[in-house]
Amino acid sequence: MTLGNAKRGQHVKIIHIPDENIRSQAIRFGIGEGAVVFCEEVLPAGPIVLRKNRQEIAIGRELANRITVTLN
Repeated sequence: MTLGNAKRGQHVKIIHIPDENIRSQAIRFGIGEGAVVFCEEVLPAGPIVLRKNRQEIAIGRELANRITVTLN
């Protein structure tokens, strides 16, 4: 499943981020491959808001659809 399919309130584990540039940016926010994040909000046709510890991160829908996750 992709991050774009995550529902509000789910904990997901990041399995694969395909693009190396995106992967390095995500690591700066603490959401590298293997990280478990909480899906805080899913805005219709908009970003996915994730929470990791006390930090919230908005991921654009197009990017979210390219990140592979599993439910945790």
